[in-house]
Amino acid sequence: MPPPLTGRQRSFLLPAILMLSGCASATDLPASARTIAIAQGVTLTLPAPAALGRTVEATQLVTAHYRDTTFVFEGHIGVTPDRFLLVGLDTMGRRALTVTWTAGGVVAEAAPWLPDTTRPGNMLADIVMMYWPEAAVRGALTGATLVTAPGSRIVRRADGTEVVRIDYGTAQAGSWSGRMKLRNLAWGYDIDVQSGETAP
Repeated sequence: MPPPLTGRQRSFLLPAILMLSGCASATDLPASARTIAIAQGVTLTLPAPAALGRTVEATQLVTAHYRDTTFVFEGHIGVTPDRFLLVGLDTMGRRALTVTWTAGGVVAEAAPWLPDTTRPGNMLADIVMMYWPEAAVRGALTGATLVTAPGSRIVRRADGTEVVRIDYGTAQAGSWSGRMKLRNLAWGYDIDVQSGETAP
């Protein structure tokens, strides 16, 4: 399990949620949309939560880099065959953002102080690319394909251009415990994830 956030790390939480949910896409997406732009001309259609193939509860410490800015936040994730739930905390440990994804779509519930510019779809797309089974990710992509190698996953266009690269570091593909890194070369951001599974 990742260590708890320090006070300084918690001070970056709110902008981190906004950055991760907003910088990845040039246009706003409705909360119910399941097809997410992960690069120009490349989309990922969210598979069902059940496509993960297991139940998961995990806590994550995420460090996000966008241009010259670095943010840190803590997320809590729960996945069952019927539902995916992501909870983000504000600087005082209060719930700032909840993203619920079911067969009915994706719904984001934001605290009143949070601007209504969040884009939960891009957060979900990154999580799917990191953790969902290879076949599910490959089938969800349009305009690119998934290439796997020991310790990595790469989303490539037909001309071979890398769009997204995931390096699993101390984790393994599909594992919710360990450190990994996702780089979106198209939108110019990367995230370092330290994740710990808290329940089977």
